Amino acid sequence: MQRRIGLAICLFCLLLVLGACGERKTGPAAQSDAPVYEVTDIRGYTTQLAAKPQRILTLSLGTDEILLGLMEPERIAAVNQLLDDPVNSNVTALASRFSRKLSNPSVEEIAALQPELVILPDWGEAAKADALRDLGIRVVVCYGAKSVDEIKANIRLIAQAVGEEERGSSLIAQMDSKLAEIAAKTEAIPSAERKSVVLLSVMSTYGGSGCVFDDVCRLAAVCNGRAAAGIPNGQPMGKEELVKIDPDILLLPTYNNHGSFDVEGFRRSYLEDPSLQTMRAIRLRNLKEPRESYIYNDSQDVVFGVQELACMAYGSAFAQPDGEHLTAVQP
Repeated sequence: MQRRIGLAICLFCLLLVLGACGERKTGPAAQSDAPVYEVTDIRGYTTQLAAKPQRILTLSLGTDEILLGLMEPERIAAVNQLLDDPVNSNVTALASRFSRKLSNPSVEEIAALQPELVILPDWGEAAKADALRDLGIRVVVCYGAKSVDEIKANIRLIAQAVGEEERGSSLIAQMDSKLAEIAAKTEAIPSAERKSVVLLSVMSTYGGSGCVFDDVCRLAAVCNGRAAAGIPNGQPMGKEELVKIDPDILLLPTYNNHGSFDVEGFRRSYLEDPSLQTMRAIRLRNLKEPRESYIYNDSQDVVFGVQELACMAYGSAFAQPDGEHLTAVQP
């Protein structure tokens, strides 16, 4: 009997060892005696955390805004330098609370901040993920969002990573409520009265199908002229194509990168071009300047981009103030 009991104990221990040795793609392991929660990012990398991280860093404006909707600023190690730029950011008041602002920081600069967690979108900055992990820094990669659904997915992922899932759910519920409020108004607009727009962006390849702006157009009940013409995001639009699209409204840029970019010259290159003068938007002066902090937004505040575009197309029924921001953090 004792032999059978001993054999059973040995088999049980062997099973425990085999289970523990199962191969997995994980970040730095938490201490064995600490409670652990896990988060798996969009690349399938699983990171373990022993507690809510208290020094968090993201490397994009949109993910900074998501963090600010999920947690107290004291838990954020630094923010993107664009956060306090009034053209790019709708949360400049919150940005003033941060002394450290970053612009394309190196791996060494990030490490020097001693973050407990770094959140990277899956465009250029994601290349730093492996180098940061090699230094023992936990990294979660999220979407460089191309749709409102991907923004919501980012909120869920980031909320899980920072230990604020309930606040993440609250933030998405607020988005859905705002979008429903806008839809209740746009649904009353007859199809024949719905407008077409083209975004003239200083990012010449932005604004076609397959980007957040295209989704914003759909939710604002306007036709994205670039997408309707079969121009995908990432492909430039020529002036001949613009004439063929002939949108009801042209959306003009205002950002001049603190005086280093001649935005007025860029606008004149379209508005004063003789080949474009037959276009409805130019001929009738249907030229709009949406707030870029809303129209290019890829955080929960994209809903105000939807409202901003609806205001450009359909007027004051969709008017809104500056600095709108959704947050699940109670004051």
